[in-house]
Amino acid sequence: MVLGPAHVLAVLVGLFHAALFVFVGGRFSPRIVPVALASILGAWAGDAVGSRLGVDPIRLGDFYLVSASVMAWLGIGFVTVLSILGPSGEGEDTQ
Repeated sequence: MVLGPAHVLAVLVGLFHAALFVFVGGRFSPRIVPVALASILGAWAGDAVGSRLGVDPIRLGDFYLVSASVMAWLGIGFVTVLSILGPSGEGEDTQ
């Protein structure tokens, strides 16, 4: 099994943006695991989209950094919206 640099950079970029999300949000919550996973997958998908489009002003070798960052934040936003709209788990079966 060969682990390419795009996979490693996607993990690093995804974890950086997840940590930035926690830092800006000001609190650490249990939803950090899905946020980190969505951010990593978003960065990986963003690199793939960037390589298809071919327009990215900031690249690290063959890794498309701007498109990876944008897709990482879209993944973070998706998980955040799902956690807000989903059931809270509080107050169930209180009768």
